[in-house]
Amino acid sequence: MTTDEAVADPNTPPPPGLRERKKQRTRNALVRSALELFTRQGYEHTTVDEIAEAVEVSQRTFFRYFANKEEVAFASQESAECHFFAALCGRPADEAPLAALRSAVLDAWGSIGDAIEQMVPPELHMRMYRVIESTPSLLAVHLRRTAEMEERLASEIARREGLDIDADPRPRLVVAIFSGAIRVSGKLWGEGEEDSMVTLRDLTAFHLDYVGPTLAGQWDK
Repeated sequence: MTTDEAVADPNTPPPPGLRERKKQRTRNALVRSALELFTRQGYEHTTVDEIAEAVEVSQRTFFRYFANKEEVAFASQESAECHFFAALCGRPADEAPLAALRSAVLDAWGSIGDAIEQMVPPELHMRMYRVIESTPSLLAVHLRRTAEMEERLASEIARREGLDIDADPRPRLVVAIFSGAIRVSGKLWGEGEEDSMVTLRDLTAFHLDYVGPTLAGQWDK
């Protein structure tokens, strides 16, 4: 048997890197199909079987990647949040808390967009945002996830500043203000006609610029 024949042997297991890439492609295909179905016919009217069928995999395969419909509905949101949190953790230690939050979300916008685009088209991600906002069951999950993310952000700010989060209210306050600006930006974007990520970024920057100086500057520890 030649080397080429050995490589082409279907009984030869693929290298780990190839196997992982295939799994990632399957996962991304499931996310894309799910979001396309959710945005076209509604979250409540879409079944796991329909999502799996669109990718030509079994229901069992779907559940290897996602616990339920809810998890796949927030997959691209989860990716964006992970990139944002990583960006915050990488901000300079001497940067003021609000500046660190602002810089993390705006400076990482490109990498966040790239991460989303590897999974689904950005416009589909943005359309799914509107579905989440208009679907009561998904909105409830979104609010819960937002509260959990805010607590993670506040804990990171407290760590950066060397503060006890339960003794000093500022970490939670600055995150609440930051999140409020993000929510207002998202609401206005959702109500507008421009649905690009650039438009949302510009709205976010505009509203963050209105946050007052009390929490915006350096903190005396």
